[in-house]
Amino acid sequence: MSGRAPEVATSRVMADTLALFYVLGGACGLLGVAGGVPDGPRRWAVAGLGATAVLSGLALARWGARIPRPFFHVPVAAATVLIALAAFLAPGDVAAVVFAAIITFVGVDAVFFFPLRWAVAHLVGAELLVLLALLLRGDVRPTTAAAVLVAVTTVGLVTRRLVAEASRATVDPLTWLVNRRGFDEALRELVRPGAVLSAALLDLDHFKQVNDTGGHAAGDELLRRVAQAWRADLPPGAVLARHGGDEFALLLPGWAGPRALALVDRLRAATAGVGTSCGVAQLGPRESGAQLMRRADRALYAAKEAGRGRAELAVQAVDPRTARRDGGGARVG
Repeated sequence: MSGRAPEVATSRVMADTLALFYVLGGACGLLGVAGGVPDGPRRWAVAGLGATAVLSGLALARWGARIPRPFFHVPVAAATVLIALAAFLAPGDVAAVVFAAIITFVGVDAVFFFPLRWAVAHLVGAELLVLLALLLRGDVRPTTAAAVLVAVTTVGLVTRRLVAEASRATVDPLTWLVNRRGFDEALRELVRPGAVLSAALLDLDHFKQVNDTGGHAAGDELLRRVAQAWRADLPPGAVLARHGGDEFALLLPGWAGPRALALVDRLRAATAGVGTSCGVAQLGPRESGAQLMRRADRALYAAKEAGRGRAELAVQAVDPRTARRDGGGARVG
């Protein structure tokens, strides 16, 4: 199992998954005390916890995609506390075990969202807290509590394995960079209204000659060497992908076009013995990911037309509404 966060766990996917589990867990809590349970403080306390979970899930569904990835530790830990409290306050041992079993959702979230060390920390912490809640009640057998924890651990391990397999579907097996599918998913994730984002396409010049003279093994070794050199110089949050053949693609969230162009020039310098042509474009107002990549591709073509071995920055896209007001004077690259 990889020590990194699974590549498939984007902020949007994390928010949607966590929102669904919060709503389902809260609904289970409300149903568990809906009928056949005498009124009392425990019943109303669990009902309050269930309502809190449902409302939290709806909030995550609405705004969760805007949350920075590290913040997801908070709602996952909060879910553990809510479930443990529900198990402790449940009006009856059967309801307590049912509520404790909901900790499975936390286990799935942890192994799906986080690097291995954090996933294990969340999973173990959740199991210990729920075990403590059940044992403090005094009416749940230790063997029953242990059976719940074994089931949670099993589901967590199986989920981690499945997520690891899914992550491999977005990784290029030659360079261990993100592949085109993974790049497209990252692009969809990063293109948001008001986002500052630059994209670059980097093409190795005369790569066919390397394959023709040294064979495909020489070409593969060159691709691995370039990928390793560029990956070492990337800032946090950058996405570098092997886009196909000898073409690489780069996403730089939070980077404006001129700054991204300077970084691309540094990457080219890191592989000075390898000629590289590059096109860079910054996301414009109301622009889609496909439009951004088309402008980067046109900038790449311009770099090749100008003699290769250089990087070009596309003309910044403008908001079509502004262009209409101003008479369309600005050109879209």
